[in-house]
Amino acid sequence: MPMRLLLIILVALPAWLFALHTTAISATAAAIEKDTLSPGQTLTGDGKLVSSNGKFALGFFHISIISNSTPDNHNNTDLKLWHLGIWFNKVPKLTPVWVASRENPIQSPISPELKFSGDGANLAVVNLATNSTVWSTQITTQTNTTTTILVLLSNGNLILRNSDDNILWQSFDHPTDTLLPGATIALNKITGETRRLVSRRSNADQSPGVYSMEIGRDGVVRMLWNSTVPYWSSGEWINGGYFSSVPEMTAHHRFNFTFVNNDRESSFAYQVLDESSTMYSFVDVSGQRRVLSWHEGRQDWVNVFTHPNDQCEVHAVCGPFAVCNDNTLLSCSCMKGFVASSVGNNWDLDDPIGGCRRNTSLEDCGGGGGGDRNGSNGDLGDRFYAMTRVVALPFDTRKIGDAASAAECEKVCLGLCSCTAYSFGTGGCSVWHGELLNVKQLLSDGASGSGKTLYIRLAATEFQARRNNRPAVSIVGLIAACSATLSFLAVIIVVLIVRAKRNKRKLHFHNANNINNIGGGLIPFKYRELQRATRNFSEKIGAGGFGVVFKGMLNESTAIAVKRLYGSYHEEKQFRAEVSSVGIIHHNNLVKMIGFCCEGEKRFLVYEYMSNGSLDAHLFRNDASTLNWKTRYQIALGIARGLAYLHESCRDHIIHCDIKPQNILLDGSFVPKIADFGMAKLIGRDCSRVVTTARGTIGYLAPEWFSGMAITPKIDVYSYGMVLFEIISGWRNTDKEHSCDNDDDDVAYFPVQIARKLLEGNVMRFLDHRLNGDAIFEEVERACKVACWCIQDKEFDRPMMSKVVQILEGLVDVDMPPMPRLIEAITQR
Repeated sequence: MPMRLLLIILVALPAWLFALHTTAISATAAAIEKDTLSPGQTLTGDGKLVSSNGKFALGFFHISIISNSTPDNHNNTDLKLWHLGIWFNKVPKLTPVWVASRENPIQSPISPELKFSGDGANLAVVNLATNSTVWSTQITTQTNTTTTILVLLSNGNLILRNSDDNILWQSFDHPTDTLLPGATIALNKITGETRRLVSRRSNADQSPGVYSMEIGRDGVVRMLWNSTVPYWSSGEWINGGYFSSVPEMTAHHRFNFTFVNNDRESSFAYQVLDESSTMYSFVDVSGQRRVLSWHEGRQDWVNVFTHPNDQCEVHAVCGPFAVCNDNTLLSCSCMKGFVASSVGNNWDLDDPIGGCRRNTSLEDCGGGGGGDRNGSNGDLGDRFYAMTRVVALPFDTRKIGDAASAAECEKVCLGLCSCTAYSFGTGGCSVWHGELLNVKQLLSDGASGSGKTLYIRLAATEFQARRNNRPAVSIVGLIAACSATLSFLAVIIVVLIVRAKRNKRKLHFHNANNINNIGGGLIPFKYRELQRATRNFSEKIGAGGFGVVFKGMLNESTAIAVKRLYGSYHEEKQFRAEVSSVGIIHHNNLVKMIGFCCEGEKRFLVYEYMSNGSLDAHLFRNDASTLNWKTRYQIALGIARGLAYLHESCRDHIIHCDIKPQNILLDGSFVPKIADFGMAKLIGRDCSRVVTTARGTIGYLAPEWFSGMAITPKIDVYSYGMVLFEIISGWRNTDKEHSCDNDDDDVAYFPVQIARKLLEGNVMRFLDHRLNGDAIFEEVERACKVACWCIQDKEFDRPMMSKVVQILEGLVDVDMPPMPRLIEAITQR
């Protein structure tokens, strides 16, 4: 063979071998990663079906466990818990969306096998170690089975169908904890058959948990504990295409919804409009319904929205004898006298059902004695520990009508073997038997009158143990305090050094077009980026005491509002206030801050754009279209939810200090969002009130602003009451010339008018005349009562915003409010 030809062969041979190897790999992959399975074929090991779009995969996944694990045993068996499931094929984190046999995972060192019977009648999962069937489709009626085929569809639905395209079985009819786009939760009203979601037991355990989501005969979606106790509701279906308690559904550019409620069925499904995105809805092990989206930049799932928003609203989320605090993140702890249970107590791993158990068993039963409520004497017997600042008393209370005092209430509880706690207040005596669930406590003392006291039954030895340990506790506390102080000083020094170095460097700014690739944090914009986005600040859409607002576009579809601050002292003060408050919080009823600009003397804040402007433009301008009553009521409820979040759920409580219609913005679906946090005040959780200079707007200022008293979140409650009057009436609260009754010669300040109309039962005369009486009387009356309670002279007489939300939602009744004396006195001058 000529040398030249030999060299050509030697050079070409590696490339030819590589091409052959690549072809073989592709062929193998194609053989494994197909989307169909025919009768007689099997699936095992690493084999999987992959949908035609590559998005979903069906196969076996496992969790490894070690058996016979002892120091002297070197023959440990690596067992695995196998599941047949469907997951996202292109997502590097294993995320199952359907599991065939949740209750019975196969414990085996080798993979099970998915068998498709030769006659095409059924699918079956077989444990090869025992040759036993652990799951099957259990199809009993079958025709023309030889033409049956198993297909994994592009939407993640696994189906058995025949040659006539009739679906004989599908995974969408047997959901686990996940609702994929295109799947439905449903109720057959004729047969009673329900299709619902059930959470996993824990992140490591696929078996069914205690939380579920289903749709009822009334078309309302509910979340339940143990299929019996509802703790969240979607509200009724609104003709605009969303559930009344899920305003996030108004983001029509992301989803399309299908809702059916007739004599035959109730059902709900959704579609994601952007097919390139990976998104799904599921019931989390913590009892919340979450919608997650895969973020390529982070390589992780990011939260789109959650229900209920407050983790502590989930029934029994911390388990028995545990306390959930008012943090936005789940924070469970055991009550005094209790310790985390040995089983199922790992809250960090989202396994909440274990809760806590007693340190010491109760010492007597039915004795009736046992010392005073604080456990101060040395008598034997059970006693009561006083837990203060309780904002949610335990589930399943029982009222004791003949206990007229706290002492009598305590005696009743001690006389019952099963009684574990009691509380006495304006509602009389309440006792609880057995496990205590759903106790929610503030982390620090709240405003005057906030919270109740729950007396927990403990063995007397618990109090004796605490007295004996007090000196040691004091020493430990002193050491801890000194260590904390030194650590705090060290942190301050480090922060000062870092800031000094940063001032010497030029800030690095992200391009505005990367907004969708940045999750959670604020974007530092360059001035020229904002100049370009606003077309050199040409479209002014608003102005206030601290600056001017311009409309801009980050790209063809993302509108923004750019707020330019002016005035050196106020500019810097407001800039810091807004970034430190609204910049770190997220809620559907709070305007979202996207980023900021801080170059030289220039200060800009960048927000999401609200297409329907501010609330005042719709209430007080004659040329504006009139908001109907349903929209007004939902706006009032949304504002209340936003304020409740600021006051009670943020890591640091936030007082807005300037609630008024001009600072309530409305998006395209009239969902209200609280804006303009330039006057906001942050209050640490170890503080309930703060001294500050007077701020706000005339007509919305609470009396304590003028008395020099320290303020609390109740100043926002007062302002909210005034705004609620305006929402109902369509008048500015500073306008004394209007009268709600044209036949009255006595023209009074309208908060006084409404108080009088409430007593007369004639609140509809107070309703905005442009509505022509088209409103629900019960809602108008409820809103008027709430407004009057919110503007009470004394702050402790005003309700917390979370209570306002419950009243407006119709969950809590509201009494007739008294006339605010200060307002009446002012109007009579």
